[in-house]
Amino acid sequence: MKFVTPKSFTYEGGSQAVLLLHGFTGTTSDVRKLGRYLHKQGYTCHAPLYRGHGVGPDELTETGPVNWWQDALEGYRLLESKGYENIIVAGVSMGGVFALKMAVELPVKAVVSMCSPMHAKSIEDLSQRIYDYAKNFKMIEGKNEDQIKEELQEFKQKPMPFLTDLQQFIIEVSGKLDTITVPTFVIQGLKDDPLYIKSAKSIHDQVKTSHKQIRWYEHSGHIITMGEEREQVFKDVHQFIQTV
Repeated sequence: MKFVTPKSFTYEGGSQAVLLLHGFTGTTSDVRKLGRYLHKQGYTCHAPLYRGHGVGPDELTETGPVNWWQDALEGYRLLESKGYENIIVAGVSMGGVFALKMAVELPVKAVVSMCSPMHAKSIEDLSQRIYDYAKNFKMIEGKNEDQIKEELQEFKQKPMPFLTDLQQFIIEVSGKLDTITVPTFVIQGLKDDPLYIKSAKSIHDQVKTSHKQIRWYEHSGHIITMGEEREQVFKDVHQFIQTV
């Protein structure tokens, strides 16, 4: 199977821009359908691909949240350079953390947080995400089961200090939620891990804006933009950003 490396994308549309941010170990594919939907509604959409994502697991472990945050910021600056003002920022999982951080630090028009963690997962859980990513990548490369098993055993010996950095990054953003004053839409799947469900409530309760909403999706898990309720999610995001 030929592996096609994911890329950043931009859909030029109207005068209003939406920055779409994917999650940890995800790619722009996670937000592409949402981007296409909003583009059809007349919005310009841009989604940056973070360094180390959509490539081999060894490359991923050579990067970290500081790099990924800078890549997200470059996406924002790209839209600014094209003349867009009052940019709306929407992110899934870690991308939602980045979106919220932008709402703290930048003059965004509104923020959409989808299944975003505000309580850091354990190093063991984060490590498992990396191992799953590595296994899936090697399967896509066409390697056989024995080869994958051998390479994963070696991969598990690699130090991953960036996972602690990611935990700290999330904790720092969660401590600044009460400084967010722009319109905020919190989206959460009820089939997701309880940590994310708890985080959704924390985000909604702590942001200091009267223009805020929270919406629960009974049949959705973590990557809600790819789940069975995605069309409703897209419609709800569109409806919300029309009000800001």
